[in-house]
Amino acid sequence: MTRPQPESSATSGDCLAVPRAGAAAARSRGTTPARSSAAASPGRAPTRGAAAAAPAPSPPGCRRRRRGPPPEVLPPPLPPPSPAKHIRASLASARAAEASEGRSRGGRRRLRCLRCSGARGERGLDKSFGYGKNFGAKYEIGKEVGRGHFGHTCSARAKKGEIRGHPVAVKIISKAKMTTPISIEDVRREVKILKSLSGHTNLVKFYDACEDALNVYIIMELCEGGELLDRILSRRKVLEEDAKVIVVQILSVVAFCHLQGVVHRDLKPENFLFGTKEENSPMKLIDFGLSDFIRPDERLNDIVGSAYYVAPEVLHRSYSMEADVWSTGVITYILLCGSRPFWARTESGIFRSVLRADPNFDDSPWPSISPEAKDFVKRLLNKDYRKRMTAPQALCNFSSHPWLRDEQRQVPLDIFIYKLVKAYLRATPFKRAALKALSKAIPEDELVYIRSQYSLLEPNKDGRVSLENFRMALAENATEAMKESRVFDILHALEPLSYRRMDFEEFRAATISPYQLEALEGWEQIATTAFEFFEQEGNRVITIEELAQEMNLSPAAYSMVRDWIRPSDGKLSFLGYTKFLHGVTMRSGNTRHHHR
Repeated sequence: MTRPQPESSATSGDCLAVPRAGAAAARSRGTTPARSSAAASPGRAPTRGAAAAAPAPSPPGCRRRRRGPPPEVLPPPLPPPSPAKHIRASLASARAAEASEGRSRGGRRRLRCLRCSGARGERGLDKSFGYGKNFGAKYEIGKEVGRGHFGHTCSARAKKGEIRGHPVAVKIISKAKMTTPISIEDVRREVKILKSLSGHTNLVKFYDACEDALNVYIIMELCEGGELLDRILSRRKVLEEDAKVIVVQILSVVAFCHLQGVVHRDLKPENFLFGTKEENSPMKLIDFGLSDFIRPDERLNDIVGSAYYVAPEVLHRSYSMEADVWSTGVITYILLCGSRPFWARTESGIFRSVLRADPNFDDSPWPSISPEAKDFVKRLLNKDYRKRMTAPQALCNFSSHPWLRDEQRQVPLDIFIYKLVKAYLRATPFKRAALKALSKAIPEDELVYIRSQYSLLEPNKDGRVSLENFRMALAENATEAMKESRVFDILHALEPLSYRRMDFEEFRAATISPYQLEALEGWEQIATTAFEFFEQEGNRVITIEELAQEMNLSPAAYSMVRDWIRPSDGKLSFLGYTKFLHGVTMRSGNTRHHHR
């Protein structure tokens, strides 16, 4: 791949190339701007701007060397007025109206009218969410701590309930800015995801959701340690050992969300907050305003996220959980070197860079960074999502040069395993033989991840697993989110394991990904050894028509597969074997189309 052209490139010495809230988020066909949500911390909230089709202005915080006279310096804009006083006044007004409701029929009529106008909104949109109407009675609003395009965040203190007296963060979303059914559904889905996800150290806690005629209030844990971005900006880059601690936390919560069937779609440093100001404070993932529930085999097509962190397949409108892993790779790159892997003056230029350019691993400080760290980032920033590591794989000793080696760390269950087993059970005997030969050629170091996943299924006394093992492993890790996203539906495809069991040798064959193995430096040797096993145990005479049928190819592709069969004996050649392996890996899935 080529490096970006001068118009869309910057060396790490030009500036600290990390934007606050970056370039604009893109959503849908480029006509509807994504709804922004404020951060639940005492830091400036991330904002999202125009849609993908509209070029964004030059990103803030980055000064490039210029020739000639300096450009005109414009005075900074006046800070926006804090809405905290307005919110307090509105709550006081609402309470006064309720108090006088019993004394005045006219007052009762006016209050009813106010509620009606807030709930229905313009063009008859139903803006009633069914949340509690007693926000003012339960929480005392404080100062503003964050601001976004469609909302802002204030600190508050709980006056009632289990968290009475505790400080909280209140994300306030104006109903006046919910102008489409989609924007209303976005708020409803965000609350549902926050409410259903629970039980992870690096996930912001959800407490409550309220509403009144004017706003929706999402009450969450108050994180007072500031944004991850602030720490990056204050240090320009992070020491490698410190970066490992941060990346492990990010991957851990991403793996948790993916297992529950939630894809975040807006991972960036602004959306990770430190719980306290302590140096070793755990991070919390926030802002699920663009998140969605997703089934293991489902693919999404709406373009959302922040331009600097968006994955190539998102721009191609066919993506799944792998997009979050790409964003994690971008964050890791920034942590290690203090600059962005993809940069341009405009949003469309950033997108071109993401699609066509390769990250720079040559300029300072990369020569001083360990080869393991570089290999790790490259594995996350692979433009082919099929070759990218999953979050649990990245946490495991999966690579031949593991960067995050920790023998004591528990590797989480990976939903990717379920997808691979599903594809294996649907494969023909010839395809299974090809995979079994490949599994025998894998170096022992690369089997650590597969062994860890097998042990999480808790094999029976005979060392084998059945459908019940797969079911129980999911149930032990389930939250309400897993039910909402219908992750359990994938068990229907594993029904053959209800009347037979799978030993580790077969599990190993079922859960290897030829695409991921191809990303390893030793792929050629692995493939050569695998073909030797295949020649001994699985290769057989096969016609062009049979091979095309095995790979679900149309008759028009017969000429392409002709070269994959040896004329001498009618069996697969080495080229045919490697091509056939790639055909085994599942590429397609159900694509959910959104009309935004």
